Amino acid sequence: MRRLVPILVALLPVLGLVTPVSAGPAGGINWRAWDLGLAEAKASGRPVMVDVYTGWCGWCRRMESDVYARPEIRDYLSRNFVTVKLDAEGSGPATFEGRGFNARSLAARLGVSGYPTTIFLRPAGDHPVSVPGYVEADRFLLLLRYVNEGHLEAGVPFQEFMKRERAAAAGPP
Repeated sequence: MRRLVPILVALLPVLGLVTPVSAGPAGGINWRAWDLGLAEAKASGRPVMVDVYTGWCGWCRRMESDVYARPEIRDYLSRNFVTVKLDAEGSGPATFEGRGFNARSLAARLGVSGYPTTIFLRPAGDHPVSVPGYVEADRFLLLLRYVNEGHLEAGVPFQEFMKRERAAAAGPP
């Protein structure tokens, strides 16, 4: 079965069973629909970064134009994460923890109460952390590294990670 997952993931769009989410104005980010993204993460072993947004959210549009549009962020995401868009007011189907949801009820199940919210999922789909609100680009890149490099899993507080990174960037005294 494990060998079939990548084949099934590749066939889903061809068979018309899922519709990929477009790249949007940020371009270069391969945004996936929820179920396709989780299947790809499981098959590839990469974690998932979910952008939870609404159509009316100004800060969500700023994340697109100021953060996701940055080449270094697009590159880091494409190399290290499976990227998923979730419209928190959408009605499209989504499966999580073996249960069926629509996008709106899934966002509620994940505890989203404001927009944008960035959710990180492990490759198997479990949910270690959500980050509410707009995050400026440089800090967002640090956040991606913090999650991807295992600092979250190791229990390192984000503030401590940022302090170490700033010290390393400043070089020796």
